[in-house]
Amino acid sequence: MHSTLKASANVMPIEAAQASYAGFEIAVILPCYNEEAAIADVVAGFRKVLPQAKVYVYDNNSKDRTSERAAAAGAIVRKETLQGKGNVVRRMFADVDADIYLMCDGDITYDAGSAPALIAKLVDDNLDMVVGCRIDTQQEAYRAGHRFGNALFTGAVASLFGNRFTDILSGYRVFSRRYVKSFPALSNGFEIETELTVHALQLRMPIGELDTPYGARLEGSTSKLSTYRDGFKILMMITKLFKNERPLFFFSIIFALLSLVALGLSVPLLVTYFETGLVPRLPTAVLAASIMLLAFLSLTSGLVLDTVTHGRRELKRLAYLTIPSVGAQLGKRN
Repeated sequence: MHSTLKASANVMPIEAAQASYAGFEIAVILPCYNEEAAIADVVAGFRKVLPQAKVYVYDNNSKDRTSERAAAAGAIVRKETLQGKGNVVRRMFADVDADIYLMCDGDITYDAGSAPALIAKLVDDNLDMVVGCRIDTQQEAYRAGHRFGNALFTGAVASLFGNRFTDILSGYRVFSRRYVKSFPALSNGFEIETELTVHALQLRMPIGELDTPYGARLEGSTSKLSTYRDGFKILMMITKLFKNERPLFFFSIIFALLSLVALGLSVPLLVTYFETGLVPRLPTAVLAASIMLLAFLSLTSGLVLDTVTHGRRELKRLAYLTIPSVGAQLGKRN
């Protein structure tokens, strides 16, 4: 059963939501690449519902007027020259200093009006991350390949790391300061959302979800996400995180596969040996023995790396705990 309570972003009135996070320093961070058609409306939308927040637009080598339109709309505009959403997120998390961070794409597909409820849930429930789960309001908002890929990758992450999210690829998220400042951010591209999700799952952070409307892009604006290329990158990121975060399980699978191959090769040899006392196919016997050695080497690697991973996770957890939670900050304010 899903362990994260999920609700609708429209349940709480804006006034009540604003009261719950009054006094917190909020940063809206928007990674952008060629979003001149929508960025001004996105900035204006967040400035309207979060008047106390600072809105940052990080331009990732746009070839259009994204920076100029964002600045004209009242955003603080900064640049990141390393191409890729992951690189931009890493820069934003390093540069921006706030109590609460709201990250969203600059393509106006996400609902700015849901922001107060997302932030209020983070504060009221003392969470470290709240994900805006996309509920499409227009048929063209979700391409069929994207919908299938999201379900596939969400299921894969749930199976490997824990079933606490229903939309791991959503770009609409709210973070606590201690999440942001403890996140290593190793991804380069659109696989960053997967890394954000697994980081929270592995450290067993308190997390939540809210349903938020998801619409289509404006006319003249095109998606930067490639269904197959970026889907493959996300799949490789899940595999990499599986190997890095659960090495014993990963290498045990390799051990089991290699052992089955070695046993499959050796059974006919054993039958012949017990019948005749001879081993007529010596190369096959050597191959079976070599594969079995590789199997046990894989298992040994998993055991060693599991110890290393456990130590790394302890260090990340300690770094995470050095920063006060949202609830602790709220207590000091009261």
